[in-house]
Amino acid sequence: MARKVFFSFHYDRDVRRVVQVRNSWVVRPEGDAQPFYDKADFEEVKKRAGGIEKWIEEQLKGTSVTVVLFGSETYERPWVRHEIKRSYELGKGLVAIDIHNVKDPQRGVGVQGKNPLDYFTVSRNGRDVPLSALYRTYDWVSDNGYANMLSWVEAAAEAAGR
Repeated sequence: MARKVFFSFHYDRDVRRVVQVRNSWVVRPEGDAQPFYDKADFEEVKKRAGGIEKWIEEQLKGTSVTVVLFGSETYERPWVRHEIKRSYELGKGLVAIDIHNVKDPQRGVGVQGKNPLDYFTVSRNGRDVPLSALYRTYDWVSDNGYANMLSWVEAAAEAAGR
C-alpha cells in the first residue's frame, strides 16, 4: 500500500544524510513523501502567517507515518520535538531511524545522538513510558534501511491503525 510519509530531521546538520535516505524512499513506486524544501524555501516559510507551525500542520495532513531521521544533534531541535508531539497527538505511526552512520559527502559519518523519541513520555498503566519504548528505532546502516524502510513504515502505519 502506498504510504505518504512525513520526514522529521535537523536540517542544517543532517540534510545531506537525509537526502540519501529520503531519495531511497521516493524513487520507489510505493513511496510518497512531503515536498523537500531547501534552506531558502524554509526561510520563506518562516515569514508567512503561522510560519513553521502552520507549514508542519499542512505537511502532516494525509500522512500515515512520521519518520524521525536523527543524528547527533536532532534530539535538541525544538521543531523536531514539535513534529513528534503533533504526530503522536494526531495518531500517526512513528518510527525513528538513526542516520549518524550514513556518510555525509563533506563530513563523513557522524556521532551517534540521543533518540528524539526518548524526549517524550506518556502514561501507561500508571507509569511514564518514553515514546522510544512504544515505537521502533532502527539504524539505517546496520539494519539495512535501503532494503527495509518500506516494511518499517508499513509496520508503523499498521500499529497506528492506518
